[in-house]
Parts: sequence; structure tokens; C-alpha cells
Amino acid sequence: MVKINLISGPRNISTALMYSFAQRNDAEVLDEPFYAVYLLKSGVVHPGREEVISALPSTEEGVRSLIDLKASKPVLFIKNMAHHMEVLDNPFVDRAINVFLIRNPHQIIASYSKVIETPVMRDIGLAYQYSLFKQLVSGGIQPVVIDSARILENPERLLAALCHACGISFDQRMLHWLPGPKPYDGVWATHWYANVHASTGFEHKSKDSGPLPGHLKSLYEEAQILYEKLLPFSLKA
Repeated sequence: MVKINLISGPRNISTALMYSFAQRNDAEVLDEPFYAVYLLKSGVVHPGREEVISALPSTEEGVRSLIDLKASKPVLFIKNMAHHMEVLDNPFVDRAINVFLIRNPHQIIASYSKVIETPVMRDIGLAYQYSLFKQLVSGGIQPVVIDSARILENPERLLAALCHACGISFDQRMLHWLPGPKPYDGVWATHWYANVHASTGFEHKSKDSGPLPGHLKSLYEEAQILYEKLLPFSLKA
């Protein structure tokens, strides 16, 4: 079987990408399985915190057992947030292809700050994405990097390139899905998934292009440097 371990920052198109893979007959998907572990270990307060903790395994071992149970089809797509993995003893999924989903940090921060007013670097995940990327490369593993802007510009070509990089065939059904909540959504969907629930595919919408509040500019400047280090490795159509 092929395990795809998506390592994404928040406020990206990671949920849309999960929906895309869920359209395949040969795939199972798993939505942010380490979220409860992250909340418990970090102590951070997120919307729906207690619901998340009740819905998911509270230990790394429990999550890895859940992943094994989900591995019932030829492809398992695991959507993970980089900041969730930062608190883990072992941040990787065994025998998985690691895929880093990145986005222009200005857009991430502008979007994230609408839900969490004062995000920090740990929240947006870019520093840890870059740390994990370097760790894999230093061990002789070349992970896959995809930039959300390139997917939105040409979904079919970028998804085909992603599938090729993961050793699976592209399926046209990955381009569209029905609107509304999904049975494989995490319980936190009501807080975070309104836009993707309204979607039926990868939609190129207007960017968050307005100026960031002053208290977020230093975070943006730090994140932009890391983004520019990862961008050259991203798949091209």
C-alpha cells in the first residue's frame, strides 16, 4: 500500500486535498489524527478543544494504531498539520511518503488571524516544516513539496505530478467533490471548514492581499524567509 503523509501549515488547501484523494475508489483518508495529542501536550486552546480531545486518541501510540486500522485500501492519505507533529516523539509516519504543502505566509497569516487573533510561528508551522524537510534530506530522503498556488493555477497537472511523485496513477475524479460536510471530516470542521464545505473543487479565489496588522509583520518576515527556502523544491506543472 501507499501511505501519503501530508505535512501542511494551517489555512492552506490541505482539506481540499484530502477531499480530492477521498474521491478515489482505491483510497482512504484520515483527518489530522494527531490533533488531540497536540492539544494535550501543548496546552493550547483552540475552538472545540474538548470535542477534539474526546474524538481522537490521546497518545501517539493510539494514533499510530488508528493509522494501521485505516490502512485497508491501496492508498492511505493522512492529512497532518506541521505544528501538531512538533510535539511528537517521532514526527514521521512509518513507511510513508512525506509531502509538504506550503503556501505564501502572508496568505496563511491573514487567514489564520481571523480565527486566532495573534498566531505565532508554531501555529503556522513553516519553521517546523522546514526543520522536518532538512531532517529528511540529510537522511538521504527527498520529500515531495507542493505549493498551493501552483495547484490552484492548474489542478489537473499538479495533482498528476503529485500522484506520479507518490507512485500512483492520477484519477480524474480527484478534481471534483460534492459540497457540504464529509463523513471523514474531523469534529473541528464546524470551526474551520466553512469555505471548503462550499467548494466543489480547487477554486482559485482572490488572495488575502491587504496589509497585515503591525503586530504580525515580524512573524510574516520570519516565515517568508523559510517559505522561499522551500519553494524551489516544489512540484511544477
